[in-house]
Amino acid sequence: MNAPTELFNQHLIDPEICIRCNTCEATCPVGAITHDSRNYVVMADKCNFCMACVPPCPTGSIDNWHMRPKSAAYTVQEQLSWDDLPPALSEAELLAMGADASAVATAVAEVSAQSASSSDPNDVFNSAAYGATVPPWSAAHPYTNLHGPKAPISATVVGNVQVNEAGTANETHHIVLDFGPMPFPVLEGQSIGIVPPGVDAQGKPHHARQYSIASPRNGERAGYNNLSITVKRVVEDHDGQPVKGVASNYLCDLQTGDAVQVIGPFGSSFLMPNHPKSHIVMICTGTGSAPMRAMTEWRRRLRQSGKFEGGKLMLFFGARTQKELPYFGPLQKLPKDFIDINFAFSREAGQTKRYVQDLLRERSVDLVELLKDPNTYIYVCGLKSMEEGVVLALRDVAIQAGLNWESLGSSLKQEGRLHLETY
Repeated sequence: MNAPTELFNQHLIDPEICIRCNTCEATCPVGAITHDSRNYVVMADKCNFCMACVPPCPTGSIDNWHMRPKSAAYTVQEQLSWDDLPPALSEAELLAMGADASAVATAVAEVSAQSASSSDPNDVFNSAAYGATVPPWSAAHPYTNLHGPKAPISATVVGNVQVNEAGTANETHHIVLDFGPMPFPVLEGQSIGIVPPGVDAQGKPHHARQYSIASPRNGERAGYNNLSITVKRVVEDHDGQPVKGVASNYLCDLQTGDAVQVIGPFGSSFLMPNHPKSHIVMICTGTGSAPMRAMTEWRRRLRQSGKFEGGKLMLFFGARTQKELPYFGPLQKLPKDFIDINFAFSREAGQTKRYVQDLLRERSVDLVELLKDPNTYIYVCGLKSMEEGVVLALRDVAIQAGLNWESLGSSLKQEGRLHLETY
């Protein structure tokens, strides 16, 4: 008599609605998610069902589970070839493959148990474990997924300017998109997807690329149905080899009047607090400054209205050089009693390398007071490589001041007060 077929719930990513934002791969503590130029996929032999990747996903594409025989798990190569998810196996199909009815219920129960108890025993310090997946209690209600990949909305370019010095290696543009009469409500901290025209090397339409919104909720120009994004022109890969980024070059070359296909908006947790006297600590590098610009500008407009009493704003902003730092000029014009700005440059000629985590330690006295205040909200945005150093610096600042980091870190996560958006 043959043994019953062993079943499991295979974790899959829906390529049809995935916006390739890299959140899942960056969040996964066991390295179970990988990608190629088209798709993000889950490796069945590595996934331990810890669920760490599910809450941060802006589209819900990560939250798909297909009951399958372990011996017939979808391979990585199969998943990379998909344009959409294959249909799930029916109960009749599972029975025909050698499973019995009780095996299905048992497999589901095992997944639930694994989700509640899984952890990575080799992970010495997991910075992602402290990142909140819930918004601040006073955040405004976000609208999400109003326009999907099959029905993008058209926006018109009404502005495109370089926002760091011309001739720098990291050419960065500030692009303003107008939606005309079509509603497209957004909040600071949300993002949109841009669909580049044309097809990829396989002849498939380009998938959307995600960009954080750099303008406040009432528009780049107050009262107008528009928004802005911050885009760095990609001209080389992570190994320094020449490569022309499809979406970034398309966007940086746009002219006023051009039409752009947009999906989204996305994001329901990386949102700013709205209650009076709430403090905001912003830590970013490069184009990670986009959501910080949005939050800062909304607070500035509230301050001008005289109808809102905001708390402290602190900005820790890193770049290789001052010339490469986006928005450097406008930042210099903000009142010192409105925002406390700290810059770190890692490649400035004749100067010691400094990173944002160095600035955090240098400002430990002020940071400790903010960490003690339950009205403080911390936002981190930039390259994934900065995340661990930043969270470790926050931990060190807290411990040196006699605070219990595990208790504080848990509170920051559970109360939506430490948000990590790295890529």
